[in-house]
Formats: sequence, structure tokens, C-alpha cells
Amino acid sequence: MGMRGGEQVLAGLRDDRELWCEGARVTDVTRDVRFAGGAQTLAELYDIQCDPEIAEKMSYPSPATGEAVGLSFIEPRTQTDLTRRRHMIKRWNDHCLGMYPRSPDFLNATMAAYASGAEAFGEFSGNVRAFYEAARDGDLVMTHSLTDPQVDRSTDVTRQAKDIALQAVGETDRGIKVKGARMLATLAAFADEILVMPAPALSLPETEAAKPYAIGFVVPAATPGLRLMARPPLYHGEGSPLDHPLAARFDDNDCMVVFDNVEVPWERVFIHRDIQTFNSIYPKTGAVNHMGHQFCIKDLSKMEFMMALGFALADATKVDAHQHVRGMLAELITTVEFVKSCVLACEIQATEGPEGTLIPATGPVMSVRLMFPDLYRRACEIIQNTAAGGLYMVPSFADVVGPMAEDVERYDEAVNVDARMRVKLFRLAHDAAVSTFAGRQILYERYFALDPVRSAERLYMQFDKAPQVERIRDLLEGMEARMRDGDEGPAFG
Repeated sequence: MGMRGGEQVLAGLRDDRELWCEGARVTDVTRDVRFAGGAQTLAELYDIQCDPEIAEKMSYPSPATGEAVGLSFIEPRTQTDLTRRRHMIKRWNDHCLGMYPRSPDFLNATMAAYASGAEAFGEFSGNVRAFYEAARDGDLVMTHSLTDPQVDRSTDVTRQAKDIALQAVGETDRGIKVKGARMLATLAAFADEILVMPAPALSLPETEAAKPYAIGFVVPAATPGLRLMARPPLYHGEGSPLDHPLAARFDDNDCMVVFDNVEVPWERVFIHRDIQTFNSIYPKTGAVNHMGHQFCIKDLSKMEFMMALGFALADATKVDAHQHVRGMLAELITTVEFVKSCVLACEIQATEGPEGTLIPATGPVMSVRLMFPDLYRRACEIIQNTAAGGLYMVPSFADVVGPMAEDVERYDEAVNVDARMRVKLFRLAHDAAVSTFAGRQILYERYFALDPVRSAERLYMQFDKAPQVERIRDLLEGMEARMRDGDEGPAFG
């Protein structure tokens, strides 16, 4: 089949998926005003990769069929592969301003890593490889769900008073039966397939009671018995889309996934009652680093947008005449350069992975993962401080074209832009830095890759600290030795 265009992707979403939102079932995500903007954005991404003028830069030949397939599915074996994948991912995320964070390239790169390291899945390695090839050659939209519902966070899943976490409850000749729930399936409303996998920063205790929870599989979003419970969307069609220019286009939504005795065919099972495999998938496959390569590029697109927005706001009212404003805007520049440097560094320092692949380097990826949430929140503050009180009173676009148009034209202009442009610019700034959409983006950046505290702890525990400790001890021993020898020169000479 090869790469799909936008209309094909939208047609695939008109299925029997059971999606619920705000008390009612959603019959068609491509036409429901609350979801249509996100669906259309998804379609635009697939149209971009099929654009004849750039398709060669967005694709590579399928090793199985020779047809052009999406470049985000590539199993990178050279620096050139990583660079080409970066350019493809960057083009998608520039189109979305970095504000459609669970674009399909995220799971495409992840699934490719699972496939390269398929041996880590033991008896189900063939299933992993086969599904990856089907997803790649069919250009499927995937998402994943990794965490259990938050009930009692003081103890592990096996000791919960209410046993609602997803688990295996039986087997048949056809497959396994699963029941329970998983949360935070971002993009599930628009996905063809839902991966259920372990969470990178969490592990199960090696006990008999934990075995039912040690599962991994993939099912179509329209599987019987699978229900998606979407959070309230961030745009309900009120006013003009220009009043909510980001929320109207880039809400990828988040869902709770409920499995009501769902039967998963054996050929779609990746892990079954195997705690050791469940706990070791990520270090053995390098999948976290490939996820990281994608999200670092997404973060670069996002920060470049925030930087451009800050410059546009400052230029509109000449507020950059003030030194402190220039200093704040310089922070946006340095954040862009930091993320850009980490993107390049994780490619240049890539290490050997399974089956001759390259794994983006851990250090730069984790640096972005742990630092970007605060840097992005600060970027939102800078937008707020640059626009200042101008964000309080921004007319709707209906006022620009309605009976109050004359007053808007007269009183809402800025020194460097007319009223129409000023209203559009400040509505964009409001959506980027003040609105509910902005709040969700801040929260997403902090928790999309699970608890940053656990991630930081894992980085510290895995880091080779011994040479650094030895360096300091040697330094101190050397200083003492010089003192004993009567050296009166500079202590650090």
C-alpha cells in the first residue's frame, strides 16, 4: 500500500470505534466540531508526506515491497538515516508548530525500535516484527497507552484495593483476554491502532501476583469491547477559529482506554505474563532514545514557534525598546539553541543498537527531557510578560468584522501592525501562553514521558559516576601531596 494521503487517513477513522466524550458517543471524529480540527491536522501531515515536490525527502523504499513508506518508520543504521529522519520529523512538526505533540512520527519511531530489538520480546519476537512491517507498509496511525489509572499511588498495582488496572484474565486458542483500563492514550481518537506496553520508568515486582499485569499487545481502535473515554476537547466550535488558532487545529486529545473482556489474537500479543520481559524492553531495544529523538525535534519546532511569536509581539508594539524585554527574548534564543544542540548531539553521539541500528545518545535526549518542561513554562511566561496587559482585552475576530469594526480598527491598532493583525496576533499569543490549550501543553511537556522525578533518578542511577568521584579524590590527594612537598604555588596551578 505504501504512504497514505490525508483523505485515506480520514476515511480510515470513519469506523465502529466506541469513542465517548461529554456524556455521548462520538459517531464521526472527522465531522464532530470538537474533534474535526485535530483530524484535519492529521490529514494535512499525510498530505505533506505525499507532496510530489518533497515526497522523496519524506519517504524511503520499503524493504519488503519497494514502495515508498514514511521515513519516520526507518530503522536507522547510519548517521545519514538519523539525519534524514530528523528532517522528515521536523517538517511535520514545523507544520504543527510543535503543538500537536503526539503526531504519528512519535510511535512510528518507537515501533521501529521495538522491531529492531524484537529478540527482547522472546517467544513473541515474530509478532513484533510482523506488526511493525504491517504498520510501516500500511502507513497506520498508532498511539500507545502505558499507565494504569491513578487510584492508590502509595503502592504498586498488585496491592490496589480496587482491581481496575488492565490485566490478562484468560486464554483461548485464539488469543488472550484482557480486562481493565489504561490511561493517557493521546491521539487515540484519531489512531488506527493502540499499543499497550510497559511504562519506561516503571517496573513490576517479580511476584506471581504481578504476572497478569505483565502484558503487551496491539489492537485496532475499533476492537469490540474497547471503549475510549475522551477528555473534554479544548475547542467546541465557539466563535471564529481565529479566536482559538491553536486549540481549533492542534488538540490531539487524550483518552482513557477501557478493555471489557477484549480478546487479543495471539499474533498481536507482544508480552504475556512475563515480568522479566515487561521490565527490560526499553533498555534492550533503545526505544526510549528513539522516542527522545522525535520529541527533541518536536521541542525544537515548538520553541522556534514561541521565539518567533515573542519577536512578533515585541515588534508590534515596539516593546523591545526596553532592555529587560530584550533580555527575556534572548532567553528564547538560548533555549532554541540548547534544544538544537541536543538534537544534533544525540545523532552525532549515537551508539550501536540491535541488528546494526543506531540509537540516539542518552545524554542529550535526557537533558531535553528533564530541562524542557521548565524552559517551556518559562517561554509561556515570557510571552505573557511581552504582551503584558494586552492579553487581558483582546477582541474576538467577530468584533473585527462586525458592527464594532470601526472602533476596533481605531483603538486596537499597534504602532507596527493594523488592528486586524494585532487582534489575530494577540489571540494567537493568548492561545499559546494563557488559555486552557496552553495549560495542557505545559502539563503534557512535564508528564508525557511519565514522572520526570523517576526519569531523573533513573538517569542518575545509570550514569557512570565512578570516574567523576575518582577525579575529585585524585584532585584532593594531589593538593595534599603538594602541600606536604612544600609547594607554595597556586593550589590549582
